[in-house]
Amino acid sequence: MILKQISCRDDLLALSSEELSSLCQEIRDTLINTTSKNGGHLGPNLGVVELTLALHLSFETPKDSFCWDVSHQGYVHKLLTGRTGKCFDLIRQSGGYSGFLSRKESKHDSFGAGHAGTALSAALGMCIARDLKKEDSHVVAIAGDAAFTCGITLEALNNIVSTTKKFILVINDNKWSIAKNVGAFSRYFNELITNPIYSRFHKEAESILNQFPGGSSLIKLVSKAKRDTKELLAPSSLFEKLGLRYLGPIDGHDTDAMKHFFEFAKQSDEPIVLHVLTEKGKGYPVALKEPEKWHGSGPFDPKSGKFKQGNPSSPPKFQDVFGTSLVKLAASDDRLVGITAAMPAGTGMGELEKHFPDRFFDVGIAEEHAVLLAAGMATQGMRPVCAIYSTFLQRAYDQLIHDVCLQELPVTFCLDRAGLSPNDGPTHHGLFDLSYLRCIPHAIVMQPAHEDELQDMLATAIASNRPCFIRYPRGNGIGIPLKESPELINIGKANLVRNGDIFSIWALGDFVQVAEELANRLQALHGISCSVVNARFIKPLDEDLLFDHAKKHSCIITLEDNVKMGGFGSSVLEFISQQVVTTPCHCFGWPDQFIDHGNSVDELRKKHDLDIDSLYSAFMEIFEGNAQRSSLL
Repeated sequence: MILKQISCRDDLLALSSEELSSLCQEIRDTLINTTSKNGGHLGPNLGVVELTLALHLSFETPKDSFCWDVSHQGYVHKLLTGRTGKCFDLIRQSGGYSGFLSRKESKHDSFGAGHAGTALSAALGMCIARDLKKEDSHVVAIAGDAAFTCGITLEALNNIVSTTKKFILVINDNKWSIAKNVGAFSRYFNELITNPIYSRFHKEAESILNQFPGGSSLIKLVSKAKRDTKELLAPSSLFEKLGLRYLGPIDGHDTDAMKHFFEFAKQSDEPIVLHVLTEKGKGYPVALKEPEKWHGSGPFDPKSGKFKQGNPSSPPKFQDVFGTSLVKLAASDDRLVGITAAMPAGTGMGELEKHFPDRFFDVGIAEEHAVLLAAGMATQGMRPVCAIYSTFLQRAYDQLIHDVCLQELPVTFCLDRAGLSPNDGPTHHGLFDLSYLRCIPHAIVMQPAHEDELQDMLATAIASNRPCFIRYPRGNGIGIPLKESPELINIGKANLVRNGDIFSIWALGDFVQVAEELANRLQALHGISCSVVNARFIKPLDEDLLFDHAKKHSCIITLEDNVKMGGFGSSVLEFISQQVVTTPCHCFGWPDQFIDHGNSVDELRKKHDLDIDSLYSAFMEIFEGNAQRSSLL
């Protein structure tokens, strides 16, 4: 196998053209076999095999730096920088490599990422540092066409020409982000490829290219990528007005062609854009046919391409309950509109698109715009529902405060993937939203314990006419049947699940089930009687019930799927500290650190002492400590 022999760039340079071609096929086979076991971003990585190979043949990392936007398409880069073997076989699993680039994983990963739009700004920062240190190195930003729906990408683009003369941007144009790309930039890139108005040829580029072996035949080499254009190199009015030289379109699956263009870019005395065309899923027919489905896949059979099915009798996923509930509510309220940021399928918002397409809006990877768009709609009497993953809503924090909550606008935010996204790791865990939301005035923040409560909370949020946030985890519910019609919940009122007199356990989300199991075990083994409260609302807190329990119980305990710092437990502690009670309060949640990726939620909870056995032991220590203190009084 050629791949096992590759540990550095010199190994690549020693290969013949035929061997490089074989290497590409070997890499694709490795990607398919590995992701078939672990899941992962198969489609994006299949599409950048030749592009990544050409980058490593033309540049030398870590001296030269690659900034991959999102970096979920960095699997090939990992394989070409010595990361084969067991750790790659376990990618996205415990003991394996991350599914994204990580500075702590390799010196060849110059910048870690997990969210879109980061590449240009980070690369420009590296260029500034290089120029100030007077170093002779190259920085290459590789961004998909979908990254240009991000405002931060355009902010960086505006700043490049006034900052450095040596900057290389590769646009990896496959017409997809996760879903099909939308908006003006998608149409613009298509114009660059197909419209003859952009088909002027840079004579100086032709002259330089002809200096390299094979340069004279370059136009012929990449002609299959030109589609309807009559020339190869095309100036873009947009990029050139911003001071960047545009070259393209270039066949992203022709390694020799890209090597020539990279050599030209290395000699350029002005910032340069290389527009590369790739196919998402290339080399695997089923992935080519359904790019959205194969953007990020679960385990599958590599021969048939069929996904490994879970238990067909499993409860519905939270995202699906959200989608069907939203459609149900939209049918009776024509003010209701849905907004997503390039995630119609992943959030369940695709159901609204199917039934009410005129009230569905996909804004692309532009969370800030999504939130502000919703605010504008709300001022005109609409009732927007924004479905955005918890980790991605972090990108729109100013808009949440300044544009929605400050004006008390009736926008409902549904935060999918709150809690752990185990295989994806720290960039995708939703462990901070309770902390960053509960400090915002006017915000109502809630979390359902099960799928039926989710539909009740959605109806309650829309009916409240206030800014509301509903967080819920990735995956399936717990099997509670859905009512025919949702019921409104009293805002700020918790649900008392069971009565006791020693511990009062206040839990959120699926930790309510954990609390019930702990209460059963404590009662059965030690006669310790516990109250269990489904808190439901983080803000406003049910202060009346909490005060009553603080007076009647020996201890208050909180359980949450959020960092402890500033989260639900903190709000309980703050309230109790202000009351004339001395009841101790113990909070359980995630520690003040970024949580790595792992095989499952259960495994990561056990690692951080949030599994049932660890919590049981901690509760017993609390009980014994309280008993010892009482005996000393």
